[in-house]
Formats: sequence, structure tokens, C-alpha cells
Amino acid sequence: MAEDSELVARILSGDLDAFETLYHRYERPVFYTALAITGDRGAAEEVLQDCFVRAYAAMGRVDASTCLAPWLHRIAVRLSCNWIRGHRHWPLDLDALVDRLIAGPVASPEFAAEDNEVRYILGEAVAALGAKHRAVITLYYFQEFTLAEMAYILECPLGTVKSRLNRACKTLRIRLSADRRLRGEAAYATYSR
Repeated sequence: MAEDSELVARILSGDLDAFETLYHRYERPVFYTALAITGDRGAAEEVLQDCFVRAYAAMGRVDASTCLAPWLHRIAVRLSCNWIRGHRHWPLDLDALVDRLIAGPVASPEFAAEDNEVRYILGEAVAALGAKHRAVITLYYFQEFTLAEMAYILECPLGTVKSRLNRACKTLRIRLSADRRLRGEAAYATYSR
């Protein structure tokens, strides 16, 4: 498998197959980041496409010696936040993202029903966060970026990232622990990475 730096060099020399390889390498994580921030599958698809159009146009200015994931997510986060500013709504369709939080074997129909309810409750709690807090939750828990990478992606100091993540987790814990539909430990265990 070609390294990102090799793909960038090939793209700069006009190799469209290299760009296609790069696209397929990062399309899912970028899409899920956009989906988590916008809450809209159509918007996430638009952000994904626009992200790679912009990445292609800026390929000559990127530091190809490092992994391109943070750079691509930085573009996607910006585009997603711009989409939110223009649309001012947040649908509650977060099933694909919530799956990653509570993945586990389904032992019985009762467990499956409870699992679906927990997904819905988590989706509501994440959806209720502001865009900046949804972004840090998404980048840290779903995409598993480090705090330093998140600082780069979000274009803010490391302390700000830590503060936002702390505030988002605290808000989620409060909402989830106050939700009578959840059992006590579920709320705390959800965001205690």
C-alpha cells in the first residue's frame, strides 16, 4: 500500500489513479466526521465531495511528509460547520455513529431492543450539543484522533480542544445520567475513554 507522500507525488505528476486511491483510503472517515457534525447524510456526501475537490486543488501546498488524515478532516470540519451555519438544524439520524459507541454482541431480542433505545438516547444527547462540541466528540471518540491532531484539525490551541472535549463529555454525562430511560452506569460508561 502506497504511503500518503507517495500518492501526493503521483497526484502532482497527474496520476488520477493515485487520487482515486487517496479518496478511497479516507472517504469513510471523512464522511462519518461530516455526518456527525451536520447530522444530514446528504450534507455529509456534499461535504465529502467538496472536501476532496478542495484537497485536489491544494495538493501542491500540503505537507506530504505526514499522514493526510488530519488535513482532510480539517477541511471537512470547516465545510461541515459552514453547512450548519447555513442550515441551522440538526436531524437526529446518528445511528451509524452511535453504533461505534455501543457496539457489542446481540444476545437476545430484549438486548437488541434495549440497544436500540440506548442508541436513540445517545443520538439525542449528541445532537443536542453545539457544533464545536459535536466536532470534538466525533474526532476523539469516532475517528480516534489525538488531542494534538484535533488542535490542528480545529485550528485552535490544544488547551481549547481539551476544554471543549471536557465540556462536551460533562454535558453528555449530565444529560445521560438525568435521562430516566437509561440505567445508571450506561451514562457514565459511554464517554469515559
